[in-house]
Parts: sequence; C-alpha cells; structure tokens
Amino acid sequence: MSNEQKPPDRPPEGGTHPPTGFHPDLVWREEVVGSKPGDRVVRIARHRYFQGLASGVLVPRPAATEPKSGTGRFLMKAKHFLVGQPISSAMESQERLNKFRALAVLSSDALSSVAYGTEAAMRTLILAGVGALAFTMPISIVIAILLIIVATSYQQTIQGYPGGGGSYIVAHENIGPVAGLTAAAALLVDYVLTVAVSVAAGVAALVSGFPPLLPYVVPISIGLVLLIAVLNLRGIRESGSIFAIPTYVFVFSILGLIGWALFRLSTGGIPYTPGPAGPRAGTETLTWFLVLSAFAKGCTAMTGTEAISNVVPVFEKPEIRNARITLGLMAGLLAVMFIGISFLASHIGIIPDPTEAETVLSQLTRLTVGDGSYYYLVTVSTTLILVLAANTSYASFPRLLYVMARDRYVPRWFGLRGDRLAFNIGILALTFFSCALLAIFGGNVERLLPLYAIGVFTGFTLSQAGMVRHWLRGTEANRKRKAAINGLGAVVTAVVAVVIAVTKFEEGAWMVILIAPCLIALFLAIHGHYLRIAKQLRTQAPVKPKGTPPLVLVPISSLSLVARQALAFAEDLSKRVVAIHVTSELSEAELLRSQWSEVVGEVPLVIIESPYRLLLQPLLAYVDAVREMDPDETIMVVLPEFIPRHWWENLLHNQTALRMKGALLFRSRVAVTSFPYQLEE
Repeated sequence: MSNEQKPPDRPPEGGTHPPTGFHPDLVWREEVVGSKPGDRVVRIARHRYFQGLASGVLVPRPAATEPKSGTGRFLMKAKHFLVGQPISSAMESQERLNKFRALAVLSSDALSSVAYGTEAAMRTLILAGVGALAFTMPISIVIAILLIIVATSYQQTIQGYPGGGGSYIVAHENIGPVAGLTAAAALLVDYVLTVAVSVAAGVAALVSGFPPLLPYVVPISIGLVLLIAVLNLRGIRESGSIFAIPTYVFVFSILGLIGWALFRLSTGGIPYTPGPAGPRAGTETLTWFLVLSAFAKGCTAMTGTEAISNVVPVFEKPEIRNARITLGLMAGLLAVMFIGISFLASHIGIIPDPTEAETVLSQLTRLTVGDGSYYYLVTVSTTLILVLAANTSYASFPRLLYVMARDRYVPRWFGLRGDRLAFNIGILALTFFSCALLAIFGGNVERLLPLYAIGVFTGFTLSQAGMVRHWLRGTEANRKRKAAINGLGAVVTAVVAVVIAVTKFEEGAWMVILIAPCLIALFLAIHGHYLRIAKQLRTQAPVKPKGTPPLVLVPISSLSLVARQALAFAEDLSKRVVAIHVTSELSEAELLRSQWSEVVGEVPLVIIESPYRLLLQPLLAYVDAVREMDPDETIMVVLPEFIPRHWWENLLHNQTALRMKGALLFRSRVAVTSFPYQLEE
C-alpha cells in the first residue's frame, strides 16, 4: 500500500476540512502507520513553512516568520542580541522563579529602602534641631512593627488569592470597581515613582563615593532606567538571574556592616565628630506634626511589601508556599537591616549632611570600616540595589496593566506578551514615565520622596479591607481570625495613608491625590468604550449574504500598469465597477478619456475636477455622495499602490493611498482594500 493516499473524506478529530482550492498536502494527508490492514492515521503533511499536528493544526516553522529583506533580518538579529531569542509559550512554566531569584526580583525595592528610609526621617527631624534626632529610633521601631503587621496581612492575601491578588483584584472583587480602580491608580503612580526614586537614590549613593559624577546625575539616571528596561524585556527569569548577585551582595554587606559596627560599639565605641547641621537645623519647633512628617517619610522603607502577593503565579510550584516563604524572608531581612541602621545612626549621633553630598549610610560605613575596599563594596552594592529596586516595579506594573486590560479598563494591547513572554508595552510605558519624572525633578531624591508612599499605602488599605470582606463571606477555617489580622492591617495602613497625605500635601503629595481621580475617570471611560463595542458586536441573528455585489470604486491617476491591474482585480470582485479620476487640468483628463475605451473597455470613468488642486477631499466627497443616494449600498474602494523595494524609497512618494485608507476607515458601509504592486529592482 502506498504511503501517499488521497485526502480523507472526513477531517481528523478536532480538525476541519481544508478550504476549497487549498492544497491538501499543505494541510493534511493520510499516512500508513504499522503493517496491519487499516492501520492508518491522519497526519499533517510537512512543508518548508509549516509543520503540523495530528489534530489538524498547523504550526509555522521559523523560516515562515523570519523577515525576507536584508534590513529586516538585520533588525531581527539586533533585537535577538538585545533581548534574546524568542521563548515558546510551551516553555512558560520553565520561566518561573524559585525563592532565590524571586527574593532578588520582587524584594529589591523593599530591601533597598534601608539605604534611604532612616535618612528620610532624620532629615525631617533635624529641622527641630540635633536633639530631635533622638526620635529616629522610636519612629523606626513603629515602622518595623507596622511592617510585620502588613507582611502578615499579605501572607493571608497570598493564601486567599493564589492567582495573584494584588490590591486591584482584591478591592475590585470585594469592595467594588471604584475601589479597585482607586487601588490600581494609586499603585500605578507609586510604581512609576518607585523607579524614579530608586534610581535617583542609587545615583546619589554613587555620587557620595565618586563626587566628580555629580553634574551627570540625570543622564546617568535615565541611562540606568533604560538598562533595567532592556533586562526586563529579556524575561523575568533571566532578569532574576542577573539581579540576584548584587541583591545578595548588598544584603550580606549591610548585615556584615551592622554586625561589625555593633561589635565595635560593644568593645570601645566608634569615634565621631559631627559636622555642621546646616542652616535649616533648628528652624522649626518640635511638634507632633513634625514627628508624624518624619514618620511618613520613614515609611518609604515599606514600599514594595505588596509586590510578592501581586505576582504569585510567577513562582515555581508550589506557588503559595514559595511566595509566603519569600515574603517572610523579605520582611525579616528588611526589619533587621532597617532597625540596625537606625540604631547605629542614633547611637553614634550621625548628622545628615546638609549639602546632601554624602548619605547617612555612607557616613556610617566610613566610620565603621574606613575608606578601604569594604567601604566601596557597600557603596557599589548600595548603588546597584537601589537601581535594581526599580525592578520590583518592572515586575508588578506591567502585570497590573495586564490584569486591567483583561478587565477592559486599559487598552487591550497592555495584555499582549512579547517574544520573551514579557509584557513589553507595560515595560515601555513604565520606562517612559519614569525617565520623564527623573528629567523633570532633576534626579533629586528629596524632591521625589514627598510624592512617594501615599499610593502604596492607599493600596495597602484597600487590599486589606477587601480581604476582611473576603474572609467574612467565605467558609474557610479560622476565617474570623484571618479577618481580624487583615482588619488590623487595614486600620494601621489607613492611618499611615492619612498621615502621609496630610504631612506631605504641601510638599507635592497633592499631585498624586489629584492624578488618581483623573486616572480613575480615564479607566472608566475606556471601560465604557469597550462595553459599547461589545454591545454592538454581540448579536444572535444569523448574517446572510446580501445577494447584490458591492459597488467597487477604483481611484486612478493614469492608465499605468498598476491601475489597469487594479481595475481587472475589481472586475473579478464585482460587475459594478467605477473608475474615478481627480484632476486640476481638464486637458489631461480629456486625454485619459480618449484612451479609456480602447485600453480599459466598458468600465465607467468618472472625472472630478479639483480647482483648488485637492486630491483626497474630492474622492471622499464622491464616496459620501454615493452613500447618501443609496443608504443601503455597500461600497468597496480598491486603492492601487506600488510598493518600493526599499523602505527608504517610500520617502520619495506622497502616500496618497495610505492617507485615503485612514480617512475611509471611519465611514460606515465602506470597505477598503489595497492592490499593491511590488516594484522590481
């Protein structure tokens, strides 16, 4: 029996018959498998562009999707060099993160905040004089307790929403759409600020060790954001591998610094001669408002705590267990490092540099280990972790937009994945807004911090409040205890959010408070647009052919080869074809008319004079006139156009067909098709 059989009478299971005229060998054929009679299966035939599956599904080979031009191949190779080779959807499970990588990718924002959280509180307290710095340690203890409460609450969020809760989903499902959008708007703004603040703080740490770089703060900051964006375009697993080393170097170098400083303090102390406190020191009275303001700025150390609960599905199995362990490790490390640095800075009596040329952490490191190699290890690792802290936003911002796109609150293209399974549009949007912020605020951490943290604490509050309703409406064991834990988290984070809003309002927090309602209104408008479209397109009525062929209009400028071929193509589509010629010189139009019947035949020719030398508007006016004369008429416009061999040759032509397509797409009952003619060399 021959291996080559005729196409089967019925398609394979799960498949469909190939369209009429479709080459059967490209779709499927019968092949004999085994030696017994009737031992046959239906399989897809192989082709140089396709390979197939037994179910009748075609899978394109790489050759089918690669660019054909030299320029296209060069750009493809450059892209692959920059972001890596494409990753198949089937390989997605292998792109997940283990606990080691996840701690580096998702905790870098929270862990890095120890480099500036203590200093942010101290710079506010010193306005009341050097003596007010004694409040640094009590404030740090309160923040550490708050961190434990929030981390415990998010442990339960991970358990309740293993698909990746996040403040948006939790608030949306349990409180309502407006609450969910409020959380989303607050977090989106905060993620952008996280990138700007983290990179600016990293560059500030770098400048502390290398002062000659001070004039180049903004270019360096923007360059680092672009570098992080490229690394994230390569995929979350690869970026996690790259970011792991500097993250762990920072953690162990800070823990080593704290341990050595405590040892020195216990065996004789660390000598320190305070520098000048600066002209602003002692200019304000020590009030509860000032203390609360210092507390609000110190709370920037908690940003990023929610990141792990947002992206539970990126963990390796078992996802819930790995996510909860990673969150616990992050919270523990953050609390130890934050309290340790605050204790040492308070006990030694470090005064923040009024010129902001050197950070508190840099001063502490220099006092503890001197100017040797360990100092530069801490300085460089601090710079790297602060810069890489932006990666937490790059993990959360695109994924939040993906979820919102799925719910139709943002454009659908935010839900598309790139070659490396990354949400490229979200990554590029975050990069653009972050670079804009850095340029506007000159890469200054102190100017950016007042905008920071209010968004994330708003998200904290709405998420925890939503979890309270989630547990109370459910049937899980110990749900009342779980609701009480989340309720405590909601109360304390709400208080902090109010404190931050009040104390930072005049410093710039009003911008975040103003932007959030604008974003919510935008999300609702986008959602309404998608709902209107869905309502118009949703119908159960069968669609039947009209029976009357469409009226085909063919705009032509001359009797060129491409125009004649377009007319022939139009006659294949319908017997109702009309050619249209727009001219500002009637003498040229008469010459065309005289040749028409001999060259073209019976196709009617309509000549439109354009006294003001307009081309597009008269054509559109003719289409509108036909639509008004017969509202039920279906019109097809065939646009002849020639395609140059090289992209740059398009600059030599006026792109009339392209402009006309753009205009006709907004007219009802008008179909537009291009008839391209490929020019040869």
